[in-house]
Amino acid sequence: MMAFFGPVLGVFARIVIAFSVMFLMPLAWAWQLDAPALRDVWLRSLGLTLAVGLLLMLLTKNHQRELAVRDGFLLVNLVWLVLPALSAVPLMLAIDGLSWTDAYFEMMSGFTATGATVLSGLDKLPVSVNIWRCFVQLIGGLGIVLLVVAVLPMLGLGGVQLYKAETPGPMKDARLTPRVAETARGLWVIYFAFSAACVLAYRWAGMSWADAFMHMCSTMGLGGFSSHDASFGYWNSPLIESVAIVFMTLAGISFARYFIVWRARSLRSLWRDLEVRAYLLVLLLAVMVVALVLAVNGSQATGLQDLRAAAFHVVSLATTTGYASQDFTLWPVFAPVAMMSLGCFVSCAGSTGGGIKMVRMILLFKRAHRELVRAVHPSVVNPVTLGRTVIQPQVMASVVAFMLIYVASTIGLTMLLLLSGLDIVSAFSAVVATVNNIGLAMGVVGPAANFGVLTDFQTWVCTVAMWMGRLELLAVMVLFVPQFWRR
Repeated sequence: MMAFFGPVLGVFARIVIAFSVMFLMPLAWAWQLDAPALRDVWLRSLGLTLAVGLLLMLLTKNHQRELAVRDGFLLVNLVWLVLPALSAVPLMLAIDGLSWTDAYFEMMSGFTATGATVLSGLDKLPVSVNIWRCFVQLIGGLGIVLLVVAVLPMLGLGGVQLYKAETPGPMKDARLTPRVAETARGLWVIYFAFSAACVLAYRWAGMSWADAFMHMCSTMGLGGFSSHDASFGYWNSPLIESVAIVFMTLAGISFARYFIVWRARSLRSLWRDLEVRAYLLVLLLAVMVVALVLAVNGSQATGLQDLRAAAFHVVSLATTTGYASQDFTLWPVFAPVAMMSLGCFVSCAGSTGGGIKMVRMILLFKRAHRELVRAVHPSVVNPVTLGRTVIQPQVMASVVAFMLIYVASTIGLTMLLLLSGLDIVSAFSAVVATVNNIGLAMGVVGPAANFGVLTDFQTWVCTVAMWMGRLELLAVMVLFVPQFWRR
């Protein structure tokens, strides 16, 4: 048993040790702004996480080998299941009466950049607690495993398997540089450069430094956590919302594409990308349609406010961020349903967003078009292409398999929530919000409430949905295939 799991646990031990350093972030804020008791919470959490990592390292020191494909999947799933558990400990210590179920849900929501919350009274929480909730979204946005690949080149070639398992999108074999660690470091440099610009922009727009940092984390991670129960309605500021729109839109584009732009010193490759063009076009059209719906129904006081509300909420939900400035479920029902539908596919592969990803939808539409052409001209040679690249059959097969599992998972999880007694609107929208890492739902878990109204069973169903959605389903479902466990 140890020969099988030992090498994976050995690498995981190093990840846990590296992760323990992250507790210094809320500790630094607690030292300045919170009561002394909060410092002990973060110190104890750091100590516990470090001890777990050191113990695992000690137990596995004689079991080391190169990571195989199977090991990469095991390690990624282990990271996304265990690190939220370690992160939940300080929440339970800092928030009176918070159950383990709710604490784990909150941290899974953070790491998966979902943004669904079970907490209320966010304005009254200690600053360091809100900092921690948002900070894990920054780290989880691009992937804690990708960060470790960037800073722990000791993974060697095995890091390639980890990179493939963690990176979103259907075409994961394309490397930006010959070495995967160099690729990972390049992506994180771009990510943190955008993050620095975002925090400065929020501060300039009128947020405090603490709020600017927290909302930068949840904007660049496309997670949507806020330090206020009213989310962006707390400020009611067109300028702050404009900053959010810009950086949510930027974060919804592949960071690999930004890396290519930076190396080429030209924006030409960005606009030539079919996925990016489709992404921007869909966002623009959706804003116009929702604004028109709001104007026709008189949902806002003026046409300019219709446009403002439509732009902010369309971009927020389409990119799977999940911010809100008002209760959009009070709008004509077309608007919230349309916006949640956008969140299922609009984000680009390689961004911090969730959902199916735009490139998969493009490939599916092209595949459907090809089949329609073949129905009329059976002998025509009409391969599926993306730009000038011919898509290989195995890539299309993985896209089709993903969609089948996506639909089956959504239906299955919805049925579980219905079985537990939740109404159809709340059940279906909660699953859509968690599987696609959108965060905002409808019904009893709409923007005017939160997921804290759910029972423990319902909360765990949504927790599983977030885990599956963040790893794009296939990386989780492969664990349940008998062949995966055969030597």
